[in-house]
Amino acid sequence: MPTDFRQTLETFENPFPQRDYTIETICPEFTSVCPKTGQPDFGTLTITYIPDQKCFELKSLKLYLQQYRNHGAFYENVTNTILDDLVAVTEPRWMKLVGEFTPRGGIRTNVIVEYRRG
Repeated sequence: MPTDFRQTLETFENPFPQRDYTIETICPEFTSVCPKTGQPDFGTLTITYIPDQKCFELKSLKLYLQQYRNHGAFYENVTNTILDDLVAVTEPRWMKLVGEFTPRGGIRTNVIVEYRRG
C-alpha cells in the first residue's frame, strides 16, 4: 500500500488521556479489489481502540478508506496495512481491527489483527 494513503489520516487530541476508555468505529461500506480476479471485495471494518494522546478524525478515516476502492490487495494485506497506518498516526495504547468480508464463492473470510503497546 502506498504510504501516501496514510497522509490522509488526521488526528485530534484525546480529551481524556488520563483514562482508559474504548472507542469503536464501524465502517460497513469498505471496498477494495481482489488482485487476482479484479473483482470488487466488500466488507465491514470494525476498529476498536484505547487512545493515548490522539484519536483519529472520522472524516479523514472515511477519505482514507475510500482510497482502497480501486486498490488491488488481499484481505490479509488490507487489514494489516490499515491497522499499521492507524497505529502510526494515533499511537494508541491498544487497537484491534476486524475485517469481515462478504462471501465470495460460498466462503466468508474474517481477518482480525491487533496491536498492543509494549
